[in-house]
Amino acid sequence: MDKEYLIGKWLNDTLTDTEKQAFYKLDDALLSEYIVDNAKHFKASQFNNLDDFNTFKTQYRSSKNKVKQLRWFKPLLKIAATIFIAFGLYFIVFHSNNTHVETLASEKTTIELPDHSKVELNALSSITYKVKDWSNNRSLKLNGEAYFKVAKGKTFDVKTSSGTITVIGTQFNVKQRSNYFEVKCFEGIVKVVSDTIVRQLLAGDTYQILEGKFTEGKMNEDSPKWTHNMSDFYAIPIKKVLSELERQYNIEVIFKNINVNRLFTGGFHHDNLEKALIAITQPMNMTYELNSSNLVIIHGQEN
Repeated sequence: MDKEYLIGKWLNDTLTDTEKQAFYKLDDALLSEYIVDNAKHFKASQFNNLDDFNTFKTQYRSSKNKVKQLRWFKPLLKIAATIFIAFGLYFIVFHSNNTHVETLASEKTTIELPDHSKVELNALSSITYKVKDWSNNRSLKLNGEAYFKVAKGKTFDVKTSSGTITVIGTQFNVKQRSNYFEVKCFEGIVKVVSDTIVRQLLAGDTYQILEGKFTEGKMNEDSPKWTHNMSDFYAIPIKKVLSELERQYNIEVIFKNINVNRLFTGGFHHDNLEKALIAITQPMNMTYELNSSNLVIIHGQEN
């Protein structure tokens, strides 16, 4: 049956049972919904003539075209949004001028800064700095431990969560770990500021804040031992020593019957785990066992 004929009879409520079945099988259900939704805009009348129906049909065709136009527009919106996000990421990544370098466990690396200053990063450490206008603003953030050989020039700042080190041209080491902040000056002059504790270090001076306690002292080294693959400690809690062992060998250490605050003086090499364990445990009258490739259990003396 003709679709418009059926719709016209439906409007007049004169469909026969057979015509109703044919009407409800029409695939133009949207048209019916549109007619119902818009019928309230027409005044009640005793007549539903052909002109009324043609008006409905014209309005429906117009609204249908608008829907199609919007469907074409949606993909364009998605494309525009994608382009916008891509440009945003581009400016963040390529125009922020931030350089971030980090090391993994048992890894060390050397970075040359824009002024040819050099930074040696110890295991599990990172630095972040801006390349742009570096010559006028020599400043970087350090997390972990690093040895600096600073080229002469304007002030050079190393910022950590524990304090700030300021120099002009010198060589120094900074260790910033959990509750452990240490600066050693090997050449030149270093100014260290941590909270209210301000010191100016000369070559051979050390500055240390361990578990909230400040100490200063002397040394006779010409470079940090870790840059020669050895970690050394002087009166440091054994838990700090074993944490460094974990970083250098990418292992997990478990303690049993150990006073983790016992002080340790000595060191270990970074090229042989068993020799390193012997160097740590024997002076402390402890033993060790290797349970797997990355798990070590340290035993203290039984009570």
